[in-house]
Amino acid sequence: MSIADKIAPAPREVRLAGFLAVLPGLGLLVFAVVLLTSAGASDAPRNNVLAEAGFYVLFALAVLGCAAGLAMGHTWARSPGVVTALITVGVGWYLAAPSGQPGPGVPVILVGLVILVLLFRQRSRAWALGQRPGETEEEAAERGGLEGRHAERDQRKD
Repeated sequence: MSIADKIAPAPREVRLAGFLAVLPGLGLLVFAVVLLTSAGASDAPRNNVLAEAGFYVLFALAVLGCAAGLAMGHTWARSPGVVTALITVGVGWYLAAPSGQPGPGVPVILVGLVILVLLFRQRSRAWALGQRPGETEEEAAERGGLEGRHAERDQRKD
């Protein structure tokens, strides 16, 4: 079996969304470091600050893992990528509106929106569904999508 049969080639939009999804992950890591370095200046107990920073580090690692999955063309990473992008838009909105910081908020919103647009473009949806050329999304879904394509490939192999 060739490597092309093992990997579903991801469209450029999905790979680009993966590279852009690195930005929120890196932002979370930076936030955790800032939180740890400013811990001495706050009144919060040290354990609370460590727990909060630990949460942000774990969340950052999950986001970076999802970004890597998208960049490498793994279909499992699309749904977590969409959720991450929605959270990113929400964080940007909170920065821009209620917090009164449109400077950092608007770019964060834009990153999240660009990731969403890239993951919902027609080529990205067709890739996630395992859609064949000339096949509609409904036909691909009835066939079982990407899992159906893998099952057909396995039947040919046997």
